[in-house]
Amino acid sequence: MPAAPALSTPHHRWLIASLIVVVSLMVGGGLITRELYRRPERPPAVVVASPSGTTLPPTEQPGSPVVQLTPDAAAHPQHEDVRALLQQYFDSINSINYEAWKNTVTRARVQAKPRSVWESDYRSTKDGSILVYRIDSLPKGNLRVSLAFTSIQDPSAAPKELRASCLRWKLVLPLTLEGGHLRVDAAVTGSPAPEMSRC
Repeated sequence: MPAAPALSTPHHRWLIASLIVVVSLMVGGGLITRELYRRPERPPAVVVASPSGTTLPPTEQPGSPVVQLTPDAAAHPQHEDVRALLQQYFDSINSINYEAWKNTVTRARVQAKPRSVWESDYRSTKDGSILVYRIDSLPKGNLRVSLAFTSIQDPSAAPKELRASCLRWKLVLPLTLEGGHLRVDAAVTGSPAPEMSRC
């Protein structure tokens, strides 16, 4: 019985080169596909283990302007959208930027606070130590956000009930879908009244 003919050396080399090219294309294609379909990375939310009971000295009030979340708030699927919106909201107040503030609130709030009134109300305000405690989902894609923050201001710009230069606030903010975007809305009738105390 005749022996099978051996593969010629050039043919053998061609086969190995072809396999290397095919495997390289498959690996490269897989890497490209992974990059195309990978979700865009967002900066992680600032999550604190628990609300701090530490009072800052007067010279350090109102504290950090960065919006933070409790683990409970961070567990909500829209926590990063809420955090980003509230960061813009408080940043606009801290920089006294009415146009930026208008982009974070509903049309009804804009109509209720024309520029002259808004700038007068917030002319000396700085907000910080902002902590979102809880985010609750409501019908129609709306949300209810429980938060606390510290504000410093000229006492004449503080609420009439408590004329103080440093106030600690606890309140519930309704967030409403308007034009496909979450916006800070005015408090609805029946919602808890904001709590405030001296720092």
